[in-house]
Amino acid sequence: MLCCHARSVSRVARLASLLWLTSLGGCVRNDAPPNIVVILADDLGYSDIGAYGGEIHTPNLDSLAYGGVRFRQFYNAGRCCPTRAALLTGRYPHAVGMGRMVSALNSSPESGPYQGYLSEQAETLAEMLRTAGYKTYMSGKWHVGEKPEHWPRQRGFDRYFGLISGASSYFEIIRDQPRVRQMALDDEPWMPPDSGFYMTDAFTDWAVAYLKGHQVGSPFFLYLAYTAPHWPLHALPEDIAKYADRYDAGWDVLRDERYARQLALGLIDSSWVLSPRPPNLPAWDDEPDQANWARRMAVYAAMVDRMDQGIGRVVDILRSMNALDNTLIVFLSDNGGCAESVDGRNLHDPTTRVGDRGSYQAYGEAWANASNTPLRLYKQWVHEGGIATPFIVHWPHGIAGPGRITDSPGHVIDLMATIGDLAGANMETMDGQSLVPVLSDASAAIPDRTLYWEHIGNRAIRRGDWKLVSDRRTGEWELFNLATDPTELHDLATRHPDMVHRLAEAWQTWADSIGVHER
Repeated sequence: MLCCHARSVSRVARLASLLWLTSLGGCVRNDAPPNIVVILADDLGYSDIGAYGGEIHTPNLDSLAYGGVRFRQFYNAGRCCPTRAALLTGRYPHAVGMGRMVSALNSSPESGPYQGYLSEQAETLAEMLRTAGYKTYMSGKWHVGEKPEHWPRQRGFDRYFGLISGASSYFEIIRDQPRVRQMALDDEPWMPPDSGFYMTDAFTDWAVAYLKGHQVGSPFFLYLAYTAPHWPLHALPEDIAKYADRYDAGWDVLRDERYARQLALGLIDSSWVLSPRPPNLPAWDDEPDQANWARRMAVYAAMVDRMDQGIGRVVDILRSMNALDNTLIVFLSDNGGCAESVDGRNLHDPTTRVGDRGSYQAYGEAWANASNTPLRLYKQWVHEGGIATPFIVHWPHGIAGPGRITDSPGHVIDLMATIGDLAGANMETMDGQSLVPVLSDASAAIPDRTLYWEHIGNRAIRRGDWKLVSDRRTGEWELFNLATDPTELHDLATRHPDMVHRLAEAWQTWADSIGVHER
C-alpha cells in the first residue's frame, strides 16, 4: 500500500541528492557513485557500543559514528530472518516470504508470506547494484534461504563466503544439531578446519580478501553480516581477558552506568526515562551465581570487541585503497538484545567454561535488559527494545555535519531506497524511502511517516510520534506517545480510544495487504 508513495519519494530524493552532489564541486562527481559497505551485527542491543552508551571497547565503530551520523530512532524488523529480508529488498518481510523464520533445508513450504525463504520475485540490493555496474560481495550470515537455489550467488552476489544458516558455534559446525547448519564458499558447501577457526575472524578475513581483490574501475558493494554477538557465547581468550572483572558489579549497576553515559553523550534526554528492571528478574545483589553470570557478560563483550576489531580491519583496507572517503558505510543490528535461553538445546558441555569451544550458552534476560538500556523488552517483540538498533552512517564525501545525531526515524526497509538513490540504480517496488535528504542536509528531517511490524503475533504501527503496540502474550493494544515517552512506560490507550481505533484499523489494512496472519 506504500509502494507508489515510496517510488515518488524516491524520485524526489534522487533528484535532490544529484543536485546536492553537483553542488559539492570536485568533492564528489556524478560519475563516481559511492562504494557501499553494509555491516550487520546479530542480536546487538541498543546500548552495547560506545557511541550508544556502552562500556565495551568499540573504537572503530565509535570513530565511524563520530565522523558520520547516528540515528536515535532507527528500526529493524525485530528478529534475524525478517530483518535480513527487509534489508536485502526494501520490502516488509511478509511481502518477500519472510514473515517468520527460515524454512528447514528438507522442508517444502507453501509459497507466500511465511514460506521461509526470500521470494524470487523480489529484487535484492545486490541484484539492483549489479545492474548499476557494481561488483557485489558478501561475507557472513545469510539466513534467508537454506536450499542452494536460494543462496547468495543466486541473488546477485558475485562472491560469497559464510554461514547459510542461523546460530552456530563460532569454532566449528556441530553436525548433530536438531537443524542442519551449512556454510558455503560461492556455490559450494564449505566446512571450517578442525582447529584455528573463529567465525567472526573468518567473516572479516573474507571481506578483506574481497576488497583486496577488487579491480579498480567499478564501484563495489560489500554486505558483511556478522553472527556476533548472537549466542552461543564464544570468544577468544585474549578478548575475554579484557573484561575479566568488568561485570562483577552486575546488571543493575551496568544499566545505570550506560544510562548516565547516554545522557552525557546527548544520545538521549531526560524524556527517555530508564525503564525499570522487569519484576521477574532478580536484583544483582540477590543473584546467587554472580561469578557465572559475570563471566557470561564478559564473553558477550569480548564477542562485540572482536567484531569491532574486524570492522577496523575493513576500514583500514578501504583507507589503503584510497576508497574510504567515497564509501558509504552503514552499521546496524538485526534486532535488540536477546533474552532467549538455549539450555533446552542440550549442546552445552558442562565440563567446559563459558566462552570456550564445547560450551553453548546465552547471556540471559537480565543482561539483555542491560543491552537494551533504556528500553523495554527484547528480540522477537516489537516494543522499542526489540526493534530499536544503533544506526551509523559514515561517508566523508557525502555527509553534511558529521558527528551529529538525528531524530528522524528510519527503518531497515529504507536502505534499498537510500543506496539505490546514491548508486543511480533503477529501483523496483519497495516500501522504504530514501534517507539521502537527512544525510546531505543537517537541518533536514524525514516527514511524519507510518511504519508497521508483525512477528509471531507481536504487532505495532508507528505514525508520527504515536505508536500502537501489542504483545502476543496478552493481545491487547498499548498506545504510547514517543515524543514524550520514548521508553514506552505510560500506556495512553484508555485516554485516546479514537487514536487506538484509527491506528489499529491502519495496521489491519496493511496486514491484510501483505498477507499477515498471527502465528
